Amino acid sequence: MAATLLKTVRATNCLQTVARNVFPRISSVSIIHCRQENKKIHNCTNSTKLLAPRNDTCKLYRFYTETKLTIDEIMERVMKVCQEYDKVNAEKLTLTSHFMNDLGLDSLDHVEVIMAMEDEFGFEIPDQDSERLMTPESIVQYICDKEDVYDE
Repeated sequence: MAATLLKTVRATNCLQTVARNVFPRISSVSIIHCRQENKKIHNCTNSTKLLAPRNDTCKLYRFYTETKLTIDEIMERVMKVCQEYDKVNAEKLTLTSHFMNDLGLDSLDHVEVIMAMEDEFGFEIPDQDSERLMTPESIVQYICDKEDVYDE
């Protein structure tokens, strides 16, 4: 990969063009490894900026904990996901609101809400189960059963 990068830099005479075309296909480790060799071949003012590792991109991650969820936390997260869906009127949304009858969503919208729940809670909901989840309350109950959360 490093040899391909060096040949491309020689051919194009601009590291910025290489960054747009080649870098997505090779790992950042090999790019940074070739940094000194690139300076010898091409003295572009952008070369150090392009090849320098960025610390701000490493901060994009999600925290997952081992703590047990509570019913209130699950309920809050389910309601938040439902409220953030653009076709749901937040004023009409309650725990017992039916997605199709009360909120006016169609089957595709229902699938998108279920997919948002899967992203929020980090597990997949099978199709036969998702067909039964027509209210936020049923989603909360399903997640509580899946995560072994019960009233104490």
